[in-house]
Amino acid sequence: MSYNIYLSVFLMAAACCAIIICYLCWKRRDLPISVSYGLGMLTGVFYTFGYAFEIVSTSLDHIRFWLRLEYMGIPFGTLFWFIMVLQYTGRQALVNKRVVAALMSVPMLTFIAHHTNELHHLFYKSMTLDYSEGFPVLVLEKGPLYYMHVYYSYVFFVIGTVMLVRMFLKETPRIKKQVALMIIGSWGPFGFALIYVSGIVYMPIDISPFGFVISGIFYMWGIYQFNMLRLAPLAHQKMFESMQDAVIVLDMDNSLMSFNESAAETIQSLSKKKIGQPAAAIFSEYPVLLERVVHQPFHANQMQISGNLDKLFFNIHMSYVHNSRRKPVGKMILLSDVTESVRSEQMLLENARQLSELNTFKDKMFNVVAHDIRDPLAVLINLMELMEEEMHDHGESHDELLNEMGQQIKNTFDLVESLLDWFRSQRGGMVFRPVERDLLHAIQSNMRLLSVRSEAKRIHLYTDIPKGVFVYADKEMLDLIIRNLLSNAIKFTDFDGSIRIKAEISSNKVMVSVNDTGLGIPNDQADTLLQEAYPSSLAGTAGERGVGLGLTLCKEFVQLNGGEIWFESKPSQGSTFYFTIPIPPSESTKPLPGIKGEYHESLAH
Repeated sequence: MSYNIYLSVFLMAAACCAIIICYLCWKRRDLPISVSYGLGMLTGVFYTFGYAFEIVSTSLDHIRFWLRLEYMGIPFGTLFWFIMVLQYTGRQALVNKRVVAALMSVPMLTFIAHHTNELHHLFYKSMTLDYSEGFPVLVLEKGPLYYMHVYYSYVFFVIGTVMLVRMFLKETPRIKKQVALMIIGSWGPFGFALIYVSGIVYMPIDISPFGFVISGIFYMWGIYQFNMLRLAPLAHQKMFESMQDAVIVLDMDNSLMSFNESAAETIQSLSKKKIGQPAAAIFSEYPVLLERVVHQPFHANQMQISGNLDKLFFNIHMSYVHNSRRKPVGKMILLSDVTESVRSEQMLLENARQLSELNTFKDKMFNVVAHDIRDPLAVLINLMELMEEEMHDHGESHDELLNEMGQQIKNTFDLVESLLDWFRSQRGGMVFRPVERDLLHAIQSNMRLLSVRSEAKRIHLYTDIPKGVFVYADKEMLDLIIRNLLSNAIKFTDFDGSIRIKAEISSNKVMVSVNDTGLGIPNDQADTLLQEAYPSSLAGTAGERGVGLGLTLCKEFVQLNGGEIWFESKPSQGSTFYFTIPIPPSESTKPLPGIKGEYHESLAH
């Protein structure tokens, strides 16, 4: 029996192994590199299978038939190998329709020329049989199109090999092993074909198909040893793709190996073209995620991976991927969307904050009511005591006293009603309702409420407020600011003192000042008077007491109305409190009118 029978059986076995590799690639056909590699191996199947029958054929017609089968794959082997190299070396972007169409030109011409050679003999000039080996061996006289095919194949083989060598030189040791297997496996068919075509060593038969055996061995080793082409069972892949959580798989050098559909939706920069590229390039738009992946791995935490307006939050969990020998071969990143739970937590915190503010506001409101009602009620009590004493001592008519009491009671009732109405309107929180108000009228109204207190201490109240000056402020807030500042001025001004209220328009705002001739503010208290949330209350010149919230509320309400508040004071020389209030939006800044109004009440006259 001739040795060609053994060679035929060997080539048939090699073809079967190549078919197995093609099947594995078909299962991972979602990866572009698996498609190109599988098609390249399929061209080898046609070549190897056809040549296995060619060397055992006995007639020229049979040999021609199997040779045509071989050339179903031979012209396209280099094309698919070169595309695979582009993908493997990170040049996936070059694999587009135009480039592939250009690369297909020579293989298609080779395919057509071979199958029509009898018409032009440009591929093979002649075909004869040589029986010197004990079995028919095809002897071919090559034509120009045959050499064009050979030159084309080896030009792109050299270019692809240079790409692989450059990748080998710059990669990490683990990746270098994969690249080395790629280079050795590629030299199998191309190296054997070069020896046969060049005629350096006499070969009665074509040894090129045996190169595919070498290539298959090294590629299979790379697939199972290093997961070089990332071939995985189909069932695992289906489960991987159906996961709701985003899953990203990296190798030990932080290069992208695989990802599921959820990951592609979460990380916009992920695409099949990016497989094999380093994490630094893929996650460049997600610096926080890159920091966790590269510099702080295997720490599960909650984070926002980007600054997008949608503000998506993810729990990140990282773990090693081990092979059958429990050796780590990669890293898996699991991103679980926890945006809803984070937003719910934020909402609960916001609700708690609002509840705390409402509770604080409620306390302030009770203190406001107590602060504003205390003084009128105290006056009523004093008047009642005076009336009882006068009636007891003299038994005279006290119409004037009774009228004053009635007026104070009415003013107190109006004040309580106003405060309660405002309090009801503020139940949902601090509500700001600015209206246009006559400043002089507002100040005079509040001065009347405090007239009994000022007259009791013989304090003169003056206003230098032009008529027709309007401000834009919340009515109740503005009244509270005026009452508190006047109340404090009366409280800390001694008997026979004076208080003067002025107003000036400047830069679309009205600056109001309340000046007194009182005790002034001690230096140690002046530094923190408007800074503390709850300043301590000092006793007035007549022993008056307060709750310490007046200035705190004034500051808050002035700021809510878009103004500022400050003071100037010297001990024993009095104090001046200033605050600003906006003018109505329709008003323009203009000089103060020349006519001044004066309001003066005193029990001394």
